[in-house]
Amino acid sequence: MTRRRRLLPGWAAVVAIGATGCSERSAQDPFALMEGQGIYRAECAACHGAKLEGQANWQTRRADGKLPAPPHDATGHTWHHPRQQLAAIVKFGMVPPNAPPGYASDMPAFAGKLSDAQIDNVLAWIESQWPQEISKQRAQMLKAP
Repeated sequence: MTRRRRLLPGWAAVVAIGATGCSERSAQDPFALMEGQGIYRAECAACHGAKLEGQANWQTRRADGKLPAPPHDATGHTWHHPRQQLAAIVKFGMVPPNAPPGYASDMPAFAGKLSDAQIDNVLAWIESQWPQEISKQRAQMLKAP
């Protein structure tokens, strides 16, 4: 038996695990999730936490008037927003229409640094980390009129 054949059952498990969670295209692709995780670790974890926990007191403005980076786990509000809005925030930063005019934030814009597909992969990876109950609540909330 070749090495390649021995790896196939393991990859089938990765595909099955990667396909659970959100229903977006990248959630079904384990390589997209791996890329998303890597980009998150390199570009986002310093502020939003290695475990998606965000910065301490994320709902209280600092002396400079800015809010600390929010968590992206189930304790935060990320899951309350549609993927399209989250992608716009990652791509363009905290600017209108995703924030009030003049909103001060440390959130950088990743346009020109990350492709739309890479941003989508990061968001898919974040969503894949949420408990199933949060994913269900989000789906229900986003379907509501």
